Amino acid sequence: MGGNVQVVDISNTQLRITNSVAYSCYSPLGEVTSTKNSSIELGATSYMYSDDNVFTVIGCDDFGNVLNNDYSSLPKGCSTTCENIDEVREDGPCSGSGCCQVNINLLKKFKIVLKSFNNHKSVSLFSDCGYAFLGEKNFKFKGKSDLNDSGFWNRTMETVPIVLDWVIGNRNCTEAAQYKNSSVCYQNSKCVDGFGTRYRGYRGYRCNCNKGYQGNPYLSPGCQDINECEQKHDCQQLCINTDGNYICSCRSGYHIDDSNHKNCIAESSKPLVTQKSSRSQVVRFALAIGFCCLLVIIGMNWVYCIIRQRKHSQLREKFFEQNGGLLLRQQSTSESGSVESTKHFTYEELKKATNNYAADRIVGEGGYGIVYKGILPDQRVVAVKRSRVLDTSQIDQFINEVVILAQVNHRNVVKLLGCCLECEVPLLVYEFISNGTLFHHVHSIAGGLPWLSLDNRLRIAAESSGALAYLHSAASMPIMHRDVKLANILLDDNYVSKISDFGASRLVPMDQTKVITLVQGTLGYLDPEYFHTGELTDKSDVYSFGVVLAELLTGRKPICMENSVEEKNLATYFITSLKENRLFQVLDRRVVREGTLDQLHNAAQLVKRCLNLNGEERPTMKEVTMEIENLRKLSKHPWTQGNEDTEVLIGQTDFQHSDLYEIQPSSYHNVVNDSDQYSSSTISLLHPPTSPR
Repeated sequence: MGGNVQVVDISNTQLRITNSVAYSCYSPLGEVTSTKNSSIELGATSYMYSDDNVFTVIGCDDFGNVLNNDYSSLPKGCSTTCENIDEVREDGPCSGSGCCQVNINLLKKFKIVLKSFNNHKSVSLFSDCGYAFLGEKNFKFKGKSDLNDSGFWNRTMETVPIVLDWVIGNRNCTEAAQYKNSSVCYQNSKCVDGFGTRYRGYRGYRCNCNKGYQGNPYLSPGCQDINECEQKHDCQQLCINTDGNYICSCRSGYHIDDSNHKNCIAESSKPLVTQKSSRSQVVRFALAIGFCCLLVIIGMNWVYCIIRQRKHSQLREKFFEQNGGLLLRQQSTSESGSVESTKHFTYEELKKATNNYAADRIVGEGGYGIVYKGILPDQRVVAVKRSRVLDTSQIDQFINEVVILAQVNHRNVVKLLGCCLECEVPLLVYEFISNGTLFHHVHSIAGGLPWLSLDNRLRIAAESSGALAYLHSAASMPIMHRDVKLANILLDDNYVSKISDFGASRLVPMDQTKVITLVQGTLGYLDPEYFHTGELTDKSDVYSFGVVLAELLTGRKPICMENSVEEKNLATYFITSLKENRLFQVLDRRVVREGTLDQLHNAAQLVKRCLNLNGEERPTMKEVTMEIENLRKLSKHPWTQGNEDTEVLIGQTDFQHSDLYEIQPSSYHNVVNDSDQYSSSTISLLHPPTSPR
């Protein structure tokens, strides 16, 4: 493992090592006084990070990210905020005020990056430092005392270890035995396969002592018998130790009780005939008692099954009402059967379709839930979205979303097939889109995939913008998507785009043009005006779509930590390059080769209008769709005309693509004061200045 990592404790299945805590401290003026990131790499060892760990952030103005196995992958983490110290509860849960926690799935290495929203300027009186660490779940947040504790870093390093799972080698028990031509575990022990399905490619094995034995199963002579008679036992008189067990015996004049084999009964002084008669009566009485007990047990099991079935029915009805089932029925009646096409699936039906929500059926994971691939009894393939937690305050909006999406019938919007409300968290069932996300096709291979010509990029942009325009203005109640990005644009068998993931979407009444809501979105796509004001409008989706269009034209990611400061944020870099007449240095080479000057100039101007910091000056999605359609009608370069036969057509190329619904972190919550300096603020959030204390 390297570094100063020390082993704290080792057991038959787990290893605990000393922690590595990231921290950042600030002066009252917001200057960084000290900072430290955290990372640990297990390397080529037989250790893996255990599920018993949790990622924790402590502070009142901080957010922490974890970069997992590939340090260049998108981060996952959580943030903490508190306007005053009274918000922080003593020994309270880590729910965001002073402390937040999130489960992280890691394998071999991680890196923690801790940042601050406002450099602790507004909270310096009661919190001048922020901390982030991965550690065992037994950590307890102590509230105000932890925020003011100057020794928190050292105390956490000493008391909160990191838990590792471990095995021997990379062979399971059967393979290891064949390799050694003998048993891999020594006497009185058994071999157990290692990590299981969680760590693919890392199997291994462990040895455990049999029951009644103790010792080291890896070294000769193996596990040794435990003498239970020298320890606490339940024999009434005498105890006799045996290999792996013990038996009870009695002193002279007593015999063992046949009913429990632990107690001793005194021998009777009656004549032998009388003793035999008494024993016969005892046997008959015992048989009668046993028969009665059997009848009682059968009756109790029958009653238990009836009560259990009734409780199960009541629990399903409770979940149905809790998840808004009655409201959905009412909406269905009031809309004259408008949600008639939305099927109500049973929990058992979806559980069977997803193979009991198996890990190998997961095709997507985001801030709002996990998406599973399911196969219905009629062999239809569907996508089952399972919410992470139930927010009872959002039940009305959840039901309204189901009602509205049931009425949405657009070829470029993923169709909602049904839902299930008879379980702890609601389940949504969508049509399954087989060709993955547009993000994968644009960024998986340098220069894009063969079919991804300029014409196809503009076609997909037109289809996606048309679907968003339909949601904004043609649906019975306007829908603001609020998380428009390449990862939420899916492609079907014919590479036709489908807008998906309405977990962050909001319904807007017809008499309103904006709603006040908690800021949510994806880093790089988020509208800066919405970011500062919290006012969600249809122009917020327009800004996000502008980033999508820039991403299609350039082949660059919206946020790239590896680029220079100028190029980190695609939106800022695109607008700056356009102003400085460096457009063709930013555009994808294939786009430049296939497009005309008018096409590329007009497309860049459209992106610029969509990315306007003033939402009122942005075009509507209808106008965006019309302009993209006009771009598609413009002629190609003269040297490409007549060579249409050489173009790669949709469906005629053979290449590999990722599964549907790639996992992308999709939400964050920040507060920035100056909306006119959005670009620089975004960069400062990614890389705040650091200096030693």
